[in-house]
Amino acid sequence: MSVQRRLAGAVAGVVAASMALAAPVQADPNNNSAKKLTKAVTVDGVLRHLDALQAIADANGGTRASGTPGYQASVDYVAGKLEGAGYQVTRQAFPFPYYEAHGSSFAQVAPNPTTYTAGVDYSLMTYSGPGDVTGAVVPVDLNLANPAAATSGCTASDFAGLDLTGKVALIQRGGTNCGFGVKATNAKNAGAAAVIIMNQGNGTREANPDRFALFAGTLSAPVGIPAVSVSFDTGAQFAATAGLVVRIVADTESEIRTTWNVVAQSRYGRTDNVVMAGAHLDSVPEGPGYNDNGTGSAALLEVALQMAKVKPNNAVRFAWWGAEERGLLGSNHYVAELTDAQIAQIALYLNFDMVGSPNYVLGVYDGDDSATTGAGPGPEGSAQIESVFERFFAERGLATVPADFTGRSDYGPFIAAGVDIPAGGLFTGAEGVKTAQEAALFGGVAGKSYDPCYHQACDSLTPVADGADADLYAALDAAYDLHGNVNTFALDVNADAIATAIITFAFDTSAINGVRRAPGRSHDAGHSAEAGVDAHSHGELAG
Repeated sequence: MSVQRRLAGAVAGVVAASMALAAPVQADPNNNSAKKLTKAVTVDGVLRHLDALQAIADANGGTRASGTPGYQASVDYVAGKLEGAGYQVTRQAFPFPYYEAHGSSFAQVAPNPTTYTAGVDYSLMTYSGPGDVTGAVVPVDLNLANPAAATSGCTASDFAGLDLTGKVALIQRGGTNCGFGVKATNAKNAGAAAVIIMNQGNGTREANPDRFALFAGTLSAPVGIPAVSVSFDTGAQFAATAGLVVRIVADTESEIRTTWNVVAQSRYGRTDNVVMAGAHLDSVPEGPGYNDNGTGSAALLEVALQMAKVKPNNAVRFAWWGAEERGLLGSNHYVAELTDAQIAQIALYLNFDMVGSPNYVLGVYDGDDSATTGAGPGPEGSAQIESVFERFFAERGLATVPADFTGRSDYGPFIAAGVDIPAGGLFTGAEGVKTAQEAALFGGVAGKSYDPCYHQACDSLTPVADGADADLYAALDAAYDLHGNVNTFALDVNADAIATAIITFAFDTSAINGVRRAPGRSHDAGHSAEAGVDAHSHGELAG
């Protein structure tokens, strides 16, 4: 389905138009088995939602990032569809630190005018405040001699006796429990108009190059003054330059905004044994997030709509998370707000983040750590979730690869120590590079990213027009059926896998916690399309 691009539009108008793109589905109360539900969940249905999300981005500056009108319109679209289908829908609001950088410059004004290059000579720190500051550089409690055990800027006393009003503080990295945000906040409170944070210079250049080189850092939250980072050598040169005056220009948006999770629960089923499934709804500011994570959001929405009239044994709770791209903030907020009793009522959590990558692999979260790489296994019961997915793909004659529990997506808060909810899910790859062995299993182009447009403007319905490598996408389009930056085969099969896992556990979580299907609920619940599924089987530095 093609999408007409629009340059601007009010949120309400965009949502109405997007609703028209995705016509209402007529859920069947008999979609109570994997065989029936996977027949009802079609790739065309999923693509209609995906194209509606693209239309929302088109009308809102090309993005659906949390804190933007495009995200609010995405929330309205998803919540509206779910409410229309009869779900109990909650829009869970929470504050979060919003940041977007539009540009920066950094120059030495005196004594020797010099212009510095972003990414080479300096980095604009995440959550840097906006501003145009020209001022003298004031070193703050630097310790440049090895071992450079610096605590520069960690306490207000470091600034005692210094005249920083309207000037630029030069601060050294280092100190226990003393992140960059602490240093920048103390500098601001002391009157500084901007801050430069130099690397620490501890250890040796051979063994510890990361402590000497230019680094990318985050203040972790808005501070309100421009902030840049530089290498140890650049900082040391600044400290030794008498009469040094610099100019820092930061064109940023850095403030606290409100965003939302969308949570929808079935009207039927045990609320003391809830099956949860989630996908993050936000994109990065740079693009519309057609694959990341339009695919997970759209597939989960279509499954929810087709299940709307099913009466499961266990309540099913669907979630679309906000601010995942800011560090899993929505899912972290959701879990943090749960009581111990509410945590105990969640039988399991399923996560779907990027399920249609153009140069895909079929990844299943490695619940039992059978690959013995990266993170360890998930909480008890995660292996059984993995087995349901693996059985599904095996029945269709499809290979899979293990996806590590790296903590990069919204399952992280659920599997965290002290929460320990069993988890699983699907992943088709992000910026990682496809190996020759994976190309032999899944086709595509070896030596290229699973998603060559990951976190870019070209993660869209029109990737080449939006900056993607035309030759690479021609090769991918020749190997696969692409719909924009999405592989339709991967999306189709993963939508069926999502449906199979959710409906399986909606009726029977005995493999996880011993809660079996209630008699008479469904003669075929928990069975896949071909045979019975045996349920028993995205960094920066902060300091």
